[in-house]
Parts: sequence; structure tokens; C-alpha cells
Amino acid sequence: MEKTPQQAFTELTGIIKRLRAPDGCPWDRRQTVDSFRPYLVEELYELLEAVDEDDRAGIRDELGDMFFQLLFLAELYEEQGAFTLAGALDSICRKMVRRHPHVFGDMRGASEEEIRRNWKRIKEEEKGDSGPAPPLAVPAAMPALAKAHKVSSRAARSGFEWPDIDSVFAKLGEEIAEMREAVARGDREEMEDELGDILFVTVNLARKAGLHCETALNRAIIKFVRRFTSLCRVVEEEGEKLEGMDFGRMVELWNRAKSEIRSQKSEAGNR
Repeated sequence: MEKTPQQAFTELTGIIKRLRAPDGCPWDRRQTVDSFRPYLVEELYELLEAVDEDDRAGIRDELGDMFFQLLFLAELYEEQGAFTLAGALDSICRKMVRRHPHVFGDMRGASEEEIRRNWKRIKEEEKGDSGPAPPLAVPAAMPALAKAHKVSSRAARSGFEWPDIDSVFAKLGEEIAEMREAVARGDREEMEDELGDILFVTVNLARKAGLHCETALNRAIIKFVRRFTSLCRVVEEEGEKLEGMDFGRMVELWNRAKSEIRSQKSEAGNR
């Protein structure tokens, strides 16, 4: 019989305390907030990879790993006397109730625009005397593509927005032309600036289309790795090597690898 979430949660917090006990695991006892941070980031990306691949068993396992990381970090701070796990959970519970008066309070039936304005007002009230955050403030450690998406989304909500997606395509063409000119001049700093502009406009293009560049790029990477792996197998079967291969031949084998992957997907879908 499967345990209830409460039972499993209690067991996991008990395991963490046991690992950190004087007679617990030397490695776990040695961890600090600073030393533990990289593991937290690593587990998050492993979870996202499982989500991208829609690996349900993997998602379950990675979610478990993520819970362990979060609870372990909370234990480190609790040992320092900074706060308790119960306090952290109580804080988020109260925050979610406070920020959703359209669900838990007297704003039922409010429009999405009213909900958004009210959410922003509540967040500013929570900051108290510190005043509202800068309009485009985002976490510094956020991955660049995700950060660009958030920044452009916030700017758009303030009214600084492209009139339509065609105008974004036009701007992208303009930035690519400027990149070509920078490459022709061989100015590395200028090339970097223009490349940044291309990427930022691409993020806006994705946002206007209702997509997210971080997700799209991850899918493209997974697809490329799959195709390249298939290409390497095809090259080996032909008794050839990629190094020094004629570009036309390389494209021919690449297209063959792509076709084989499509055939495999089609066969799997017909089963």
C-alpha cells in the first residue's frame, strides 16, 4: 500500500535529520549552504530534462531528488537557527492565499486583467518601505534566455510591445544584416553585441508566438543529439569518418540519418 504524501514527507525529513546527526553520513554532515548549491541547480536541470523528454518515471524520480535537495537545504538553515521548515511552508501558504483573493477572498469573478493588477499591487504592499522593485528586475542567476523572456514579458505588460509578429520578423532581419556587417568588419565586440540583439529579438519572436526559447532550444538540442548519434552510426556503417569528409557527402549522410529517425518514429506510432 502506497504511503500518503504526509507519511512520505515525514519519513524524508526524518532521513535528512538522521543523515545530519553526529553519527550520520560524513559526506552529508560536511555539507554547507555554499557547497550544496551546485547540487540543487544540477537536480533542477535533470528534472527539466525528464520533463522535456516526457519521461514519467524519470520525472517521478527527479521530483523525489528535488524534494530531497530542498528539504536538505531547509535543514541546513534550520540548524543555523535562521528559520524552520514549518516556517517556510507556512510563509508560502499565507502568501498564496493573500495573492489569490479571487480564489480565497472576495474578488471572485474578477477578470484576468484585474487579477494581474491586484497581484502586482499585493506584491508591492508586501515590500513595505523598501518600495516597488525596478520594473524589469529579475534574478541575476537566471539563465540568459529565460531572463530575456521574463524581461521582455514585463516590458510588454507595461505597454512597450511590438504591434504584431511581422514587425518582430522585420527587426530580426535587420539585426541579422547588422551581424553580417560586423562579421565582415571582424570586430569581435561588435559581433557579440549584434549576436546578443539577434538572440533577444528571437526571444521576443517566441514570446509573440506564445512559445518559450528555453524550451524550444532544449528540444532542438535533444533532436540534434539524436540525429548526430544516428549520423555517427551511419558513417560507421559506411566505413567512413566525419573528419575531413566532403561537406556534400556529410549533408547526404545527415539527411539519411534524419530519414531513418523519422521512419523509426512512424513505425513506433503505428504499433
